[in-house]
Amino acid sequence: MGSVLFLDLLAGFAGLAILGSSLVDLFKAVIMPRSVGGRFRASVQISRRGWRLWRTAAMRIGDAERREDTLAVFAPLFIVTLGAYWVASEIVGLGLVFWSLRWGINPTPGLGASIYFSGTSLLTIGYGDFSPVVPATRALSLFAGGIGLGTFAVVTTFLFQIFGAFQRREAFIVTMSERTGAPPSGLEFILRHVKHDMVADVGPLLREAQSWIAETMETHLAYPVLTYFRSSHDDESWVGTLGAILDAATLLITTAELDHRGEAEITARLGTHLVRDFAAYFRLPPSDAGGVDFDEFVLAYQSLGSLGVPLVPLENAWEAFSARRAVYTASLDAMAQWWRIPPARWIGDRSRIRQHVNAGLPR
Repeated sequence: MGSVLFLDLLAGFAGLAILGSSLVDLFKAVIMPRSVGGRFRASVQISRRGWRLWRTAAMRIGDAERREDTLAVFAPLFIVTLGAYWVASEIVGLGLVFWSLRWGINPTPGLGASIYFSGTSLLTIGYGDFSPVVPATRALSLFAGGIGLGTFAVVTTFLFQIFGAFQRREAFIVTMSERTGAPPSGLEFILRHVKHDMVADVGPLLREAQSWIAETMETHLAYPVLTYFRSSHDDESWVGTLGAILDAATLLITTAELDHRGEAEITARLGTHLVRDFAAYFRLPPSDAGGVDFDEFVLAYQSLGSLGVPLVPLENAWEAFSARRAVYTASLDAMAQWWRIPPARWIGDRSRIRQHVNAGLPR
């Protein structure tokens, strides 16, 4: 008798622990409006370990389009997996608690039947083949139904929030791609605006970029799954667009003597804030990528000069540019490597950069 009571207590506490961990994870992942760490949370473990495995397998694919399509599957699959985990863990946890109280259910269920009864209660199916007959199991059955309805309501809202934030992010990226090229480039951003006599547009665009950076920082830290969603268009990514904006702002501050230096300063500070916060939240080790070397900078300097852009003297510009860029290079490249973005100029893996494919504004 004592061993049976001990087993019932053990099952009950184990069920409560499983249920509690699932509900806490659901609350922190979906309801809390800020990023919450926790290396032992299931959603964190599934996302980070799952991404490592998925990314490793995808990077073995030789064809670039198939590789990118494979990487793009991860985020939607992760959402489905996470939803299934929350529901399954709630069913199993409640099932163990029901089994520990099986004397209050008619007919008396075994462990498997208790989990089945938990599922029908949580999903509010209620076939009637098992019935709670004492106040404790009746209350627990009602509690299970409430948890089920609440979970599905919260997850549905979560999906709307995720896809709304994704669409807003992508709308800005597509708009900017006409100005930064694809893959995005901060140098290309300046060259196109100078060549097409649109320098006056740079200030308003940087203000728009500031709003986009702020929204991306808030939404993607509150809902980290957004970071794994790939852009809908070839050679584009949210990390690449962010890097292009940062590089354009840095060139405007240090090298090109054009207007809008104040907007560039604010944009650079906001972008640096974002890359540092993301690198810290995802525990990304600093990248050992070399950044922009002097020869690359000289080519950019000459490209700007060829269009008549007034420039700071080369040595002064290089010293200021390299110092400014060093503030965010390691974190930005670490993000590019973690999410395996399409190669972009001065950002991440540049060994496989394709030519600019965006023909909206010809060079």
